[in-house]
Amino acid sequence: MAESVVLLGLWVSPFVIRVRIALAEKGVEFEYKEQDLSSKSTLLLQSNPIHKKVPVLIHNERPICESLIIVQYIDEVWTDGSSLLPKDPYQRANARFWADYIDKKIIDASSRIWKSKGEAKETAKKEFIEYLKLLEGELGDKPYFGGDTFGFVDVAFSAFCCWFYSLEIEGNFKMKEECPKLMDWVKRCMERESVSKALPDQHKIYDFLGNLKKRLGLE
Repeated sequence: MAESVVLLGLWVSPFVIRVRIALAEKGVEFEYKEQDLSSKSTLLLQSNPIHKKVPVLIHNERPICESLIIVQYIDEVWTDGSSLLPKDPYQRANARFWADYIDKKIIDASSRIWKSKGEAKETAKKEFIEYLKLLEGELGDKPYFGGDTFGFVDVAFSAFCCWFYSLEIEGNFKMKEECPKLMDWVKRCMERESVSKALPDQHKIYDFLGNLKKRLGLE
């Protein structure tokens, strides 16, 4: 029986993008099904009845939800090539910590930048930059967060890089000035086919964000 791998996603979502990167890193062929979250498909509702959101990976008709859980699943199921998570238990725990930090701190603060105005926007920008600098400290002088190899934290964060352009405009700052080592890391990641092919055009994301703000009455 042929293996079936289906990814339910939304093109602009960094959470979906990180799953695409992980699948590409492992050389896994899959069928991608773009979802309309304003009119959710029966397949999405059946596959993720709790949260009703993307991404969902359906492997041999069995759904797996939540992007970081999906990336770990991919790493454990498809063992060809380099592992995304380190073998050492402490290093694995540390990688999971920083991936969780990216979601709960960095991506959360980034959403408040474009959703807010005035003082609230400035506060969100300040927090966002502080969180980035802490992450930059974890990177240090290593080529990747995984050391010499592209790993779990690299997958988790590189998926978000295509949003930087929009955030710079929204927050009126420059990533290169604030976090130069992180931006050098972005360049290294973009040299990987798994990343460059998965990331949508940053200008399309900016247009998407502008339309989203209009629909939400945030203009």
